[in-house]
Amino acid sequence: MILADFKAFPRAGRIVGVDWGLRRIGVAVSDPSQEFVFARDAIVLPRNAVNHAELVANFAQEEGATAIVVGLPVYNDGGESETTKQVRDFVNTLSQQIELPIVLIEENLTSVSAQESMGLVRVRDLKQKLDSESARVILENAIALIKRA
Repeated sequence: MILADFKAFPRAGRIVGVDWGLRRIGVAVSDPSQEFVFARDAIVLPRNAVNHAELVANFAQEEGATAIVVGLPVYNDGGESETTKQVRDFVNTLSQQIELPIVLIEENLTSVSAQESMGLVRVRDLKQKLDSESARVILENAIALIKRA
């Protein structure tokens, strides 16, 4: 089920953070107390993958998640892009694949924050890890909002 905000979101249990992409989906997971967040290896989409949501649903089940947070890319003025629409479609499909609460959170500049937290890394490593580091930032931001809700 897609929730509009964090009011009815679980206050305990593992949360999965998602940074959606066409080729890779970055993922991160909180601990059950929602105090710590850990980046996981990105889900690399196989060629001709049709159901990205199924891969994320399987990941969430394997991690024992109680909820999912998905980053929503929007322009600085709040406008939506084609990618924003693709993420919304992904979330709608995901909500049909798994019965967990899902919240969208705006993700402005998460890639920049993630890259800064990674420090100096080789370009190859950056490409492989940036998506999940972005998911980690999305999830950390979401947990901060959850604690305020």
